[in-house]
Amino acid sequence: MNHKYYFYKNPFFKVYAQVENDRVKMKTSGIASSIMGSYVSEMLEIFEDTKPSEVENDQLIYSTWMPPIPSKAFDRLVSSQMSAMRNKFIPEQITISITEECPNRCIHCALPDTKNKAKLSPETVKSVIDQTLVMGTTLVIFDGGEPLLYDGLEELISYVDSSRAITGLFTSGVGMTSQRASSLKDAGLSMLSVSFDSANEKGHDFMRGRSGVFNDAINAVKHGLDAGLLVNIYVVLSPRNIDELDDFYELAKDLGVHEISFFEIVPTGRWLDHEGEVLTPEDLKKFDDFIERSSHSQGPRIFPIPQIVRKMGCFAGRKWLHVTPEGDVFPCACMPKSYGNIHNESLASVWKKIYKDPVFTSGPCLMRDSEFRKIHLELKQ
Repeated sequence: MNHKYYFYKNPFFKVYAQVENDRVKMKTSGIASSIMGSYVSEMLEIFEDTKPSEVENDQLIYSTWMPPIPSKAFDRLVSSQMSAMRNKFIPEQITISITEECPNRCIHCALPDTKNKAKLSPETVKSVIDQTLVMGTTLVIFDGGEPLLYDGLEELISYVDSSRAITGLFTSGVGMTSQRASSLKDAGLSMLSVSFDSANEKGHDFMRGRSGVFNDAINAVKHGLDAGLLVNIYVVLSPRNIDELDDFYELAKDLGVHEISFFEIVPTGRWLDHEGEVLTPEDLKKFDDFIERSSHSQGPRIFPIPQIVRKMGCFAGRKWLHVTPEGDVFPCACMPKSYGNIHNESLASVWKKIYKDPVFTSGPCLMRDSEFRKIHLELKQ
């Protein structure tokens, strides 16, 4: 009989997953199942008949973006999901841009061009970690710039209480070596997310603005896997690479990563003036067709973020939070609208301001709304 991985259980109602033929099957049981099942049915649909990232010993790694099941960190995530069903939201995921320093010049970088190479001190980052864990966060992601260039990264990773949250790292791969991957693993890093903008060297290096970064990314993936890390390939989809979907998947399969995540490009940062160069309905249809034909293929799990957002609404200001190297707090990394600064006030007070802003309704991405961007830019001026 297949092992049961419990998402939730009490004496009256249980939700659990079983893995059958490499697919997740969601089930409920208990005397309250007929009543409670309807409340969680929409959430269970997201997991049903999908591929997990990995089954490891007695733990189910459904996604590199989620704590393992079972774990105390996953229990915290379930608690936050149940609160969200009552319209009580917490920042489940926080990205901390610890440094602006980066050797690349990505033409779609979301980080504002302050050109001052700002970075957060280790003490400040630790304070952010402390505050966000108290608020209920279960995924702490270190971002940049290029976070591998930050002196003391491993210390920050190990500072995160693994019983409360898992850690992730967004990287272009620059500076990754076999020894560095092992030190990140030893520090407690859970997810290594390596960015790819094209499945071929020429296209990727062009988007990244530097020759050689494609090979850096490939080597980072290999070193991460060799070190025993959960490795995710992160792809920002645009009209420039929408026809490479199958190539991306073949690359991910050949490398042997645990997951490949697709995100839809947003007109922000250096891409702010490219509002006409975003995915069209025809492009999104290509993506949906790709997901349909690839979801049962032999290869890594696919995390189709555009589809998830269409189904559940944007997570900015509801489940996501972002801190810049200057300490500004954004609803997400793609929305350069500061609600406060961690050097001046608590993260909880800033989150409260975001939470109370009526613009965040779990609807579509606001940065794809031309009227919202117009108002936002006028306010900045």
